[in-house]
Amino acid sequence: MAKQVMYTLKLSFNACGEKAKKILSTAWLFKIACHKVLNKSKELRDVLVSSKIAWIKLFKNYAYELIPNKRYSYGAVYLVYSMWESSKKLDIDYYDIELSDWLLFQHYEREINGNVIRVYGDTSVLITTYDYNGTKDRILLKTRPNRGYVELLKKVVEFKEKYMPRLIIRDYGIRNNRLYVTGEIHIAVSYSFYLSNVKRYSKPRGSLIGGVDVNSDRINLAIIDSEGRLRDIKTFWFREVTAKGYPRRKAWSIIGMKIHEMLKYAYNHGVSTIILENPEVIGKLKLVWIKNGRRLHKNYNWKVMTFRNSIIERIMMKAPIYGLHVKYVNPRGTTHSKEHNEIMKHYGLDRHTASAYHIALKSV
Repeated sequence: MAKQVMYTLKLSFNACGEKAKKILSTAWLFKIACHKVLNKSKELRDVLVSSKIAWIKLFKNYAYELIPNKRYSYGAVYLVYSMWESSKKLDIDYYDIELSDWLLFQHYEREINGNVIRVYGDTSVLITTYDYNGTKDRILLKTRPNRGYVELLKKVVEFKEKYMPRLIIRDYGIRNNRLYVTGEIHIAVSYSFYLSNVKRYSKPRGSLIGGVDVNSDRINLAIIDSEGRLRDIKTFWFREVTAKGYPRRKAWSIIGMKIHEMLKYAYNHGVSTIILENPEVIGKLKLVWIKNGRRLHKNYNWKVMTFRNSIIERIMMKAPIYGLHVKYVNPRGTTHSKEHNEIMKHYGLDRHTASAYHIALKSV
């Protein structure tokens, strides 16, 4: 069975006092449970198999001892399982994986109403929490959905769409002698449900090809015809988001707008297919720190690669809204190659636009 493609809706929240305390304790219990499952899985890594059910049987009790909730404990096991899967695909030694400094807790699969993290049509969210002594409680949070998500969230509730929820803590501390927590609640729905409610165009206007080169401060688009002739180029900048300390939420909002601007431009200029570099399998490894081993040499900027791949993933998810198809090509040779340098000289292009053109050519 093909893996279900998911789309994540994000809701920001602030909490203080007792609510903040309960959210923070639940996140720490969940993380400790993940640590325990990770350590136990490393001890048994020679007998591990590629089965979620087998992982649940092996490790569910270790997680449940720390966070006494079936859905949260299974969520901890599934999170570590996905790290193990990703490490195999990236050829990273599983012993080199350590949990990073994130704080979160999550359900383990999609359900109607989310159960332990339940969203309502008014965008409020009911959350099951646990104190450090295991005492259970439920708290109601008011949230602020990202732009354009309010109506979609209402439809999730109205049509009883299954979703998998996750709560992520972005910051916490003491303010005015009170504990505070800020973060996001992620609601993962099926991509087909998302697309059916936001699609703008059913088919493209033309048959041209758009090669896309993604970098940390820009998106370069090169449009070619079926013979490989260069028809148009354009750069979509977001330099400001690279400034140190720039707000993360604001940065992704700007990048999101530029992605839509690029796709709309491609649609209006007759592009039917967007060509992207095939990203490495990052998956849940976004949540871990990887030791500097044989797979990742000292000059490999994991943070930048993850950022670029996140933008590529967003382009892939948004392109069908404009009726555009998406194809991937092997990124090998799209920069710093003889062919890339010849393209730069022949057309008088900068290296990023030349990369976009080279990416497009690989699909012809």
